[in-house]
Amino acid sequence: MILDPIVPRILSVRRIPGADPALLRAYGADPERHRALGLITCDQDDPTYVALDEATKHAAVDVVFARSFYAGSGHASGRLSGEILGVLAGADADEVDEGLAALVRCLEHDACFYKADDKGTITVFPHVIASLGRYLSAQAGLVAGQPMAYLVAPPMEATVGLDAALKAADVRAVKVFPPPTETNFAAAWLSGELAACQAAAEAFAAAVIEVGRVPRER
Repeated sequence: MILDPIVPRILSVRRIPGADPALLRAYGADPERHRALGLITCDQDDPTYVALDEATKHAAVDVVFARSFYAGSGHASGRLSGEILGVLAGADADEVDEGLAALVRCLEHDACFYKADDKGTITVFPHVIASLGRYLSAQAGLVAGQPMAYLVAPPMEATVGLDAALKAADVRAVKVFPPPTETNFAAAWLSGELAACQAAAEAFAAAVIEVGRVPRER
């Protein structure tokens, strides 16, 4: 299956080398351990969550804040707002820089949504993380280093796709996000062996494409 990638647009990347303790606490950081913050906004939220997790594998940083914005990037509050704000925290600015560099690489070369129809009116995120970092493993209740299928699509497509994914491979749902998410999609995280996660993601994407092709069964 070959899908057309939709490369995420990184809208802003900034760092605060010596953040005020009140700001650190407000965004979930610990002033005793964190001094610097790295911030990013992007027009695709789920790839950014994956990229934030990737940052924890390459630098001594913590993901202290990551939130999707309601209704998605099409209804952003400003030119640089996009669909998500992600914040990394570290003991010093150099570590935050390393984390941001890994994050940007992931968004530019790895994690992205795909077109599930010719016009791109349906999109799908059938992403497999071969080795979880510290952020998403904690969110999913898994061990860092385990593989995970991260599956996202619009509500109907995701629901049918999740059923197909769970039946296609020896995987289990560790977390299901029924519709509507903040961006009016639905999602699930599945765990299992790497090959099983890949098979589940492929079945998910195929089902999403099929629902788009045949929205109403006879």
